[in-house]
Amino acid sequence: MTKITKTAVKSTGRTPKGRAPAVITLPHNNWKPRVYQEKFWEYFSGGGKRGVAVCHRRWGKDELMLNWTGIGAHERTGTYWHLLPEAAQGRKAIWQAVNEDTGRRRIDEAFPEAIRASTNENEMFIRFKCGSTWQVVGSDNYNSLVGSPPVGVCLSEWPLANPSAWAFLAPVLERNGGWAAFVYTPRGKNHGYKFYQASQTQEGWHGELQGVQHTNVFSEKQLESIKSDLIALYGEEDGENLYNQEYLCSFSAAIFGAYYARIISRLEQDGRITAVPYNPNYPVYTAWDLGYDDATAIWFAQIVGREIRIIDCYEQRNRALVDIARDVLARPYVYAAHYLPHDVEQHELTFARTRRETLEGIGLRPIHPGTQRDVGERINAVRNFLPLCVFDQRLVAQGLEALRSYHVDYDEKNRTPRKTPKHDWSSHFADAFGELAMQLRTQPAPTRQAVTHSDYDIFGASQPGYAHHMNAANPNPIPNKQPEPQFRPSEQTWDPFA
Repeated sequence: MTKITKTAVKSTGRTPKGRAPAVITLPHNNWKPRVYQEKFWEYFSGGGKRGVAVCHRRWGKDELMLNWTGIGAHERTGTYWHLLPEAAQGRKAIWQAVNEDTGRRRIDEAFPEAIRASTNENEMFIRFKCGSTWQVVGSDNYNSLVGSPPVGVCLSEWPLANPSAWAFLAPVLERNGGWAAFVYTPRGKNHGYKFYQASQTQEGWHGELQGVQHTNVFSEKQLESIKSDLIALYGEEDGENLYNQEYLCSFSAAIFGAYYARIISRLEQDGRITAVPYNPNYPVYTAWDLGYDDATAIWFAQIVGREIRIIDCYEQRNRALVDIARDVLARPYVYAAHYLPHDVEQHELTFARTRRETLEGIGLRPIHPGTQRDVGERINAVRNFLPLCVFDQRLVAQGLEALRSYHVDYDEKNRTPRKTPKHDWSSHFADAFGELAMQLRTQPAPTRQAVTHSDYDIFGASQPGYAHHMNAANPNPIPNKQPEPQFRPSEQTWDPFA
């Protein structure tokens, strides 16, 4: 049995005359981690800073981290955050969550009233008497939070969250010596998978994976019932994939309701996610999703023969549209066209000009506004367009993760998929790629300019595989040689562990 870390906290509230202040022990009410949670608890109680727990439904991941945060907040005064993909999810899953065994809110069990100075229900914010604060926040809006930087964060349901949140938090925690816990159930081989893989080898990280086969939460009879219910509800293939994902913690199971994950997996198997450098002999097309109170996402593509080469992507949040356009124009590309959604024709609130006129005024041209289409038509266009594409594995990594994660919205109340996609961090890149698919497919392929023969082996053409196969039927085959590029794309690396 593990030794449970406990912290004694003196209540500073009013007490009857002559009576000593009450002493509150944390974890409260003799709470202790379950046997299968002990290793993760011991890691943090021993001073661990970066922990990854991939675990099945009903494992108790948020309950564990709430109780650990209660101790951490009293051992080190500071700001603590509990992040879910969206703030609304945090309110439902954390702030309002009730322990079905006791009938009490989980935050009231982990943070008893006696240790609180104040509680703000609207902001989901608690100030402790010791001076620390704790808040439930959405990782989709991480960079708008104000106040002192956190010294401890729990990122729950991390595969569904915006991975850029960690790029924002990592240097903060590195500098102040804070801790981060990633607790989640798999969602395919996206950034959640990469974090778990890195936790197995990265110095200073700890990682665990526990499916139902590693715990005693469910009996065999219960698991059989759960699996049969999922199959009855979603069909054999989707039901079994969902069971493998949610209960066996399989990263290989297809993401439930993902629109493009299977196509991208096939592209990866066929070697179409590889090194695709910018070729200055062909123009570049951009496709945009405009985020006025949200993120703006942009794809950069070249047409080379029968291929669409996706060479770069870009995303910015809370920046003026003209500043984003200047960033695009500063890249070392020669542009053929910029594909923007239909609302680029709308007038600015403070100007008489349209957004299109504003962008053209700073040199972003030619702009081709799209037409408003049904979301199903756009998704189908992307499905037909993706097999034509080759992606640069480094510069478009973040955009590819978004395409893999883009999935149908799910009606929890009626337990049925909706007819629309889930709007989350992945939506911006997915919508921009939809604009690319809808508009670029109507463009004629550009005439290739004469180039010097070169020896750059872009797809490993010296070995049997993808390039040999494609060149056999390609009127503009991938050259075996290419000159050293005159320009290099601006670096846009997306390395969550950098």
